[in-house]
Amino acid sequence: MPNNDLPLVISAPEPRSLELIFTPPQLARFRAKYRIVETTADGVAELPANVLAQARYIVGQPPISSETLGRMTALRCVFNVESNLLNNMPYETLFARGIHVVTTGLVFAEPVAELGLAMALNLARDIVDADLAFRKGEELWGGDGNQTARLLSGADVGIIGFGDLGRALNRLLTGFRVNTKVFDPWLPPSILIDNGVEPASLDEVLTSSDFVFVVASVTSENQGFLGAEAFASMRRGAAFILLSRAGVVDFPALMAAVKSGHIVAASDVFPEEPPALDHPVRTLPGFLRSAHRAGALDIAFKRMGDMVLEDMDLIDRGLPPLRSKRAERETVSRMRSKPVDRN
Repeated sequence: MPNNDLPLVISAPEPRSLELIFTPPQLARFRAKYRIVETTADGVAELPANVLAQARYIVGQPPISSETLGRMTALRCVFNVESNLLNNMPYETLFARGIHVVTTGLVFAEPVAELGLAMALNLARDIVDADLAFRKGEELWGGDGNQTARLLSGADVGIIGFGDLGRALNRLLTGFRVNTKVFDPWLPPSILIDNGVEPASLDEVLTSSDFVFVVASVTSENQGFLGAEAFASMRRGAAFILLSRAGVVDFPALMAAVKSGHIVAASDVFPEEPPALDHPVRTLPGFLRSAHRAGALDIAFKRMGDMVLEDMDLIDRGLPPLRSKRAERETVSRMRSKPVDRN
């Protein structure tokens, strides 16, 4: 029999699942400590009035209307386990009532940064194409295979966006003694300087970098802001690595810049996923492709479970959440990143 004295949690974590984000011991602890009502994202609004009234937490990012939120008189926190803060709930009301909205997206920063580093090294040393040539018996030996090779060590690097992912990437790049310039209009220069990078304009980052990493979220203000003019301004032969969301890029313009030979590029994200089988990006020389897999590691998903349980424990004791990242009232409604469609 369920213990009705336990705090109630509404679980609607799609596209995740509880089994994905919790280890078996974590999930057992979760079920022992809380009364869990599992539903779909669209099903939250249809839950009985007494369930909505008793819910202390939501695990997921379901659409919540003002009317539904008005029924949730005991709600303390929404745990977004997809990682994109969607503009699908009345944030002003949530903030006014002191209800936390947090995201566990920090778990993806390190895995995505590592893949971004691997992409940069591949673009610098042509590792994938060299391997494919070897398999066909067409390899070039020694210096003959290094006509376009270069070093990441000591290179000029630009980072567009300096949130959790940008900072994780910067930590990895430190060992390569790179000269790093960062453009992030949401951060004061002192934060960038404290992280050992040089604050710069977007134009400075694009024109002065051998490697440009794009880790900026999509907002209502920056969709498609990296277009043909931006790519034309880059150094010839520079590498453009897209790790956050395809929405910040004019993708046809990016492909055109690569096709012309002006730059090389790598991307873990695409405007439509998966791209059509005949999409030209699939066979474009000079373009390294990854199927939105940079952050999708089991260890990252399981870290979500740790974050959720630890922050729930803090809130249960009347303390603020500290593991997850809290949404900010000034910026949350500007987010436009598309949620992922698969685990």
